[in-house]
Amino acid sequence: MASQYAERRKAFRALHQDGCFVIPNPWDIGSARRLEKLGFKALASTGAGYAWSLGRQDQQLTLDEALDHLRMLCGATSLPVNADFETGYADNADGVFTNVLKAIDTGVAGLSIEDRKGNDLLDFSESVKRVRAARSAIDQSGENVLLIGRSEGHFIGKPDLPATIARLVAYSEAGADCLYAPGITDLSEVAAVVAAVSPKPVNVMITGPSPTVSELAAVGVRRISIGASLAAAAWRGFDAAAQMLLDEGRLPSRR
Repeated sequence: MASQYAERRKAFRALHQDGCFVIPNPWDIGSARRLEKLGFKALASTGAGYAWSLGRQDQQLTLDEALDHLRMLCGATSLPVNADFETGYADNADGVFTNVLKAIDTGVAGLSIEDRKGNDLLDFSESVKRVRAARSAIDQSGENVLLIGRSEGHFIGKPDLPATIARLVAYSEAGADCLYAPGITDLSEVAAVVAAVSPKPVNVMITGPSPTVSELAAVGVRRISIGASLAAAAWRGFDAAAQMLLDEGRLPSRR
């Protein structure tokens, strides 16, 4: 497996060295292949998007389900795949270490570790231990897998820029290769994050028309993801068509 995915991992790391790229989030084989055909250079899983396809909500996947999903995506495309690996699906840092090794075996080129449980942030020191454990697992594996440290305060409605930056800096020092604080979209705040963790690359999530890719690139962002936005758009179209069928007895045009 190492040789099968080595070139993808090498290419994925190279994407983070300069410039800015968009990494969209498919949730099944069809969406992964369509995004590859459109010309994107890498993909990332979306735990929420996949959970919705199973009739569940975000954060409700089991470890085995998440691993199966990653294997499916890695097998569906020739592009590098970054894993939305939540908090490592573990109660402690030792569990993160074990589970990251399992994630690496699926073929992923990168994986992220979050610092929240539900709508609360995990303890600062515990969060740093989890990132350090993930780093140790990657190093032990000998695979060129990128580690992304995520701080979720802004995403769960508890924005505190200095605290978020302090966490991201600590995750960088603990071995994260890329830093990510979903929910931050103000360009001045994004620029502050970029400066704080430089020269390591920063990922920003966009979920709407603003900010744009070019605006984020201009303040130094290297990587832009979209979370479950494509999955949400697909389900909105599904719901609208189904409601039209129910209410009006017809369907919208397929074109």
